[in-house]
Amino acid sequence: MLLFHSNAVQLASVLITVVVAITVHEFAHAWWADRAGDPTPRAAGRLTLNPVAHFDPIGSVLFLLVGFGWAKPVPINPVRFRRPRRDGVLVAMWGPLSNFLLALAAALILRALGGHATYGTTALLSTFTLLNLNLAVFNLLPIPPLDGSHILSGMLDPRRAYEFEVWGRRFGFVLLLAFLWVGFRFLFTLVVLPLYSVLIGR
Repeated sequence: MLLFHSNAVQLASVLITVVVAITVHEFAHAWWADRAGDPTPRAAGRLTLNPVAHFDPIGSVLFLLVGFGWAKPVPINPVRFRRPRRDGVLVAMWGPLSNFLLALAAALILRALGGHATYGTTALLSTFTLLNLNLAVFNLLPIPPLDGSHILSGMLDPRRAYEFEVWGRRFGFVLLLAFLWVGFRFLFTLVVLPLYSVLIGR
């Protein structure tokens, strides 16, 4: 019975984290695009914290089954940005940044509660911190179509950016699959877990 309770709490923690993390991540993209002058996300109904607006059915199921998936991309029109290159970078950055801020908030609450937190609260806050950190770090990788690739593209000169985007359309998906197969464990062990330990103070 105790094992069943533990598994149920962990599953609930993962479900809650995935819903909140993906929703806030996509909302953050839409929020900054709208702030930068592009009304496209608002017109598409993406300037909302309603999870239904952001979830892709296949990507969401894969998140739960294998720990990797995707949300529905936020439609943007960079031509509408007041400063297209700068705002394009900021729109991309705000997704991972929002997950890092969520992780930081959960870790601070966990630290403040200390030994007074219940098992369920500890499980939720720990999972929330770890998975949001994972999502933030992973999305900062400069591999198309991850947010990091858009950040890098916006920092390159126009010719290099175009070449990078062409390369990304050709090879990005293959490179991403190769990284998930070979490199993800190293990223998690060498970057995500140390950050998690620092945030929660262990």
